[in-house]
Amino acid sequence: MFEIRSYHYDPEQFEAYKKWAIDDAAPYLKANLNVVGFWLDNGSDIELTGSDPTPHKHGAANVTWIIKWASKEDRARGMKDVFAGDEWQGIMSRHPDTDGYLQLEARFAEEV
Repeated sequence: MFEIRSYHYDPEQFEAYKKWAIDDAAPYLKANLNVVGFWLDNGSDIELTGSDPTPHKHGAANVTWIIKWASKEDRARGMKDVFAGDEWQGIMSRHPDTDGYLQLEARFAEEV
């Protein structure tokens, strides 16, 4: 099972968030979870197509990461273990603005 996490982070504070994500969050997450990828917006224009190409209220997600889990139970255990510890709390204490998350979305997908 894959968890696809997409965040719409405040564009005005995005550069500070990127630095924190690159220096602090991503290395810890990659070391403690089965992170398939961690992507940060690079400023390129989005391609929005389809029969109703209506932009999202906050624009495109500017942070996306994917975690592979064995099951929903594995996810519940893993999230608790990784995010409840002192090391993650220290990382979060350096976060530029935890209120900067305008919207967070977690979706779940199966590999085909």
